[in-house]
Amino acid sequence: MLQAIGLTSTPRRELPPLVDDLTFEARPGCVTALLGDPGSGKTTALRLMLELEPGRGITYFRGRPLHRIAHPGREVGVLLGDVPGNPARTVLNQLRMLCAAYGVPASRADTMLEVVGIGGLRDQRLGSLSLGMERRVALAAALLADPCTLLLDEPAAGLSPRERDWTYELLRGHAALGGAVLFTTDDAKEAARNADRVVSIRAGRLVADQDATEFARTRLRPRVAVRTPHAARLADVLGREARAARRAVEIVAESGSRLSVYGSDCAEVGEAAFRHGVLVHQLADEIGDTGTPVPPVPQARSEARTAAHATAVAAAHAEAAAHAEAGGASEAGSTAGSGVEPGPEVEPAAPVLGAGVGPEAGTRPGAGSGFAPFPAAGGEAPGLPPRVGSGRSARAVRRVGGPLRPLRYELLRTFGTATPLLTSAAVVVVSVAITLVLARLGHTPQNRLLAAWPRSLPLPPAALGAGLLGALAFGEEYRYPSLSADRGTVPRRMGLLAAKLGVCAVLALLLGGLAVTADAAALGLVFDSGPLDRPAEWIAPAASWAGLLIGCAWAGVLASGVFRSAAAGLAAVLVVPVMVVPLVRKSLHGPSAYPTDGLASRLRELSWAQWPPEVDRLVLGALRVMAQPVGTALVLSLMVLLCAYGFTGLRSRARW
Repeated sequence: MLQAIGLTSTPRRELPPLVDDLTFEARPGCVTALLGDPGSGKTTALRLMLELEPGRGITYFRGRPLHRIAHPGREVGVLLGDVPGNPARTVLNQLRMLCAAYGVPASRADTMLEVVGIGGLRDQRLGSLSLGMERRVALAAALLADPCTLLLDEPAAGLSPRERDWTYELLRGHAALGGAVLFTTDDAKEAARNADRVVSIRAGRLVADQDATEFARTRLRPRVAVRTPHAARLADVLGREARAARRAVEIVAESGSRLSVYGSDCAEVGEAAFRHGVLVHQLADEIGDTGTPVPPVPQARSEARTAAHATAVAAAHAEAAAHAEAGGASEAGSTAGSGVEPGPEVEPAAPVLGAGVGPEAGTRPGAGSGFAPFPAAGGEAPGLPPRVGSGRSARAVRRVGGPLRPLRYELLRTFGTATPLLTSAAVVVVSVAITLVLARLGHTPQNRLLAAWPRSLPLPPAALGAGLLGALAFGEEYRYPSLSADRGTVPRRMGLLAAKLGVCAVLALLLGGLAVTADAAALGLVFDSGPLDRPAEWIAPAASWAGLLIGCAWAGVLASGVFRSAAAGLAAVLVVPVMVVPLVRKSLHGPSAYPTDGLASRLRELSWAQWPPEVDRLVLGALRVMAQPVGTALVLSLMVLLCAYGFTGLRSRARW
C-alpha cells in the first residue's frame, strides 16, 4: 500500500507550487495511473514521494515513510528519466553495481536481463542502446531487488505500440503478485487501458480518483458539464426531451449540484433550461478524449491468462522444491523474488512475463540483435526459468548484507567506467609538463617541483584530479537517479558516506604517488637527476602532500553531496585555496598566543596512556602541517561541509 498525504512542493516566487496538497493511494494488487497534462506536477509528485524534492507532506510505503525503511531499494523500485545510468557503463556492469547496492547476489543481474529479454545486450554500453532497450534496462534495475512498490515516470513514453504493450504487461504481472504499481502518463486512453485506478491531477491538485471503468465512462467521451441548484429538475427535463426526440442522451449526477450530460451539447442543454425556467450557474463542454473507448478484454482471453499464470506459479513451486532436494539453496537467490503471493482479494489475471502481446507470436524481428525469444501468450522463452509477473517465484531473493555492501557498490561504481584511468592519465601528463617547465626555469623548491605546484596555481594537478574524482562520487548519482541505490532519496547513510570517503582517499593517494613518481622519472630522464637531491626530512612533506590530496578528495565528496552536483563539488575544491586560504593567512598573521613548542610533551602528560618519546616528533609534525594556512583552510572547509552535509540530510526528510 502506497499512501501519499498532503504532498506540497516548495512554492515558487510569485507562482503557485507545482504540487499542492496532493493526497491519494495506490493499493497492492492494482496498477494506478497518475494522469495529468505536461507540466501538471506528475514528476514532481513522484520526486516528493521519494524525498528527492524539498516540500511538505509524507508518503507511506506499507505504513512506513521512506527514510524509516532500512533498505529502500528493496521496498521501492524507481524509474525516473530516460537515461538509466552513465552512458559509458555496460548494461551488465550497471545492474551488478546496483546488485551490490541493494544487497542481492550479482547473479541476479543476469537473471533480470533474461527476464526483460535483453540478455544478448549485456556487454553493450548504455549510451548505444535505443530508447526501448534503455527502458528495459531501467525496468530491470527497478525490479532487481524484487520491490513491493514500483514508481515509474512515463514508462512507455516514446515507445512503439508493441514495446508499450510489453511494458504494461510487465507492470500488470507485478501487480498480479500483490505489488503496488504507480505510473505517470498524460494520455487518458493509455491510463484507461492499462490501469485499474486513475488519479487525475491538474495544476498540481487532485481532480479525481476513480476506478478505471468509471474513468472511461466519465472522461473518455465528450460531455456537457452543468452546475445548477436544481440538478434533479434539469435532469428530468433533459430526459423527457431526449425521449420525446428519440435521442440517446445519458445524464449522470456527479454531485448535488452538478450534472454530466453525454450525447448533447451546450446549446441544447441551455435552450432546454431556458424553456423550463431552470437556473444554470455553469454550462461548458468538457472533452477528456474523443477517441474510441478501449474495448474490454474478452472473458476467454482473461481466463486463458489466469490459467497460464497459475501454471507458471505451479512450475515455480516445483522448481523450488527440486532445488531444495538437490541442495541448490545457494543458487536459489539468484533467480527469485520476494515470494509475495496474491491475496484472496487479488485476481491474478496477468499473463506470464515475456508473453507476446497482440495476435502475432514467435521471435522478435531482427535476428542477431540480442533480443530474447518473444513467445506467444502464456508461453515461455526456451532456456529461461519460469517467470511470473515481475520475475518473482516461490523462492525469496537471497540478501547479501554486511558492512562491505556499500564498499562493493562504491568500487563497482568507481571502476565501472574509464573515468579514474582517464583522470590519472591527464593528471600525469599535465604534472610532468609543469614539472619540466619549472625545472627549466629553476628557483623552485624541490617539494613544489615534484608536486608540479608553481605558486601561480591554486592547486597542483594531482589535487585537482583527486577533487574531481571525489566530486563524481555523489554528482554521478544525482545526475543518473538510478545510481542513488539503497539510499537514493533519503538522507545519506554513514556507511555509504564512509565507503565513498575511503575509496576516494585511496584513489587520491595513488594518484598523488603516481604523479610524484612520474615527475621524478621525467626529471631523471631529461636532466639526469640534476634538480633532485635526497631530502633530509621527508616525513613531514609526505604527510602534507597526503593531507592535501585527501582533503581535496573529501571536499569534493561532501560538496557534491550537499549541492547534488559534480560541478559544485569541484568548485568547492577550488574555493579552498582561492578564498579560504587568504582568509586563514590573514587571521593567523601576527604572534601566536599559544606557541607549539612543548605542546607534544604537555599532551603526553594529559593522556592516560604514555606513548614513547618518538611519537612526539610525529605529533609535532602533524600539528605543524595543520598550522599551515592550506592545512587549516582544508580542515575548516571539511568541517563546514560535513556540518552542511548533515544539515541538508536532515532537512531532506519529509516535514509537515
